Amino acid sequence: MVLKYIVLDVDGTMTDGGIYYDKNGNELKKFCTKDAAGIFAARKVGIQIVVITGRECAATTKRLNELEVDYLFQNIKNKKHFLQEFMLRYNIEKKDLGYIGDDLNDFSSMSLASYIGCPADACLEIRNIANYVSPLNGGSGAVRDVLEHYLRTSDLWNKAIKEVYNVGI
Repeated sequence: MVLKYIVLDVDGTMTDGGIYYDKNGNELKKFCTKDAAGIFAARKVGIQIVVITGRECAATTKRLNELEVDYLFQNIKNKKHFLQEFMLRYNIEKKDLGYIGDDLNDFSSMSLASYIGCPADACLEIRNIANYVSPLNGGSGAVRDVLEHYLRTSDLWNKAIKEVYNVGI
């Protein structure tokens, strides 16, 4: 099975789940730079990255633009309904879709995916349905770890990192 799309959650998956505010009330987030390697590798083998998050934040926009994700959707309150519409629009089947998330707001939309990954600190319900639970927490490289796990089990990791980083393994 080679996925065509992977959905990523942001808060608690790409970040540690904390919400930080500066003295002017601007929302700040801490992203793990290691996740970039997994995202770049997945994109190099033709997997499109779809980010769906329930919050809207300028820091999220900035980071995900840097990562050149294919789709970024913020302030999505009903992820399952939104993802169903997205799948219909782009003729995406369950077998084509992976999902990496961490909490109950991802649970029902994960049923639309054939591959599910999550950070170690994901809630129990998500860990119970995951194909792979990273040993890393959200915001600590879990996204890269899940993507690497998927790409390795699909025999795509070595090809991807050779093309992205010119690393021969």
